[in-house]
Amino acid sequence: MNLAPYFPVLLFIVVGVGLGVALIGAGKLLGPSRPDAEKNSPYECGFEAFEDTRMKFDVRYYLVTILFIIFDLETAFLFPWGVALRDIGWPGFLAMMVFLLEFVLGFVFLWRKGALEWE
Repeated sequence: MNLAPYFPVLLFIVVGVGLGVALIGAGKLLGPSRPDAEKNSPYECGFEAFEDTRMKFDVRYYLVTILFIIFDLETAFLFPWGVALRDIGWPGFLAMMVFLLEFVLGFVFLWRKGALEWE
């Protein structure tokens, strides 16, 4: 069994893990460390964590989160389209332009409705 074609994948993994470890280590060694109670307190979702567990949540936080996920996933469709653009030709280009038009119209609609505003 010839494993030579998998060498670039192994090299990619080794370089990626090595770079990640090196950068985190450099940050730990070179970065300032001045912890205090405020910095060490958990912060998750825009409100104080040490309140009653039955408190009412602000729905705006979840709406912004869902909108971010939707727009993030839609943006992820642009990468494979860009890679395959030469292969799919004009029909693929026009289909993506329709998709982007819907994407922009949805964004403008949400913006005008105030769904992206945090009061």
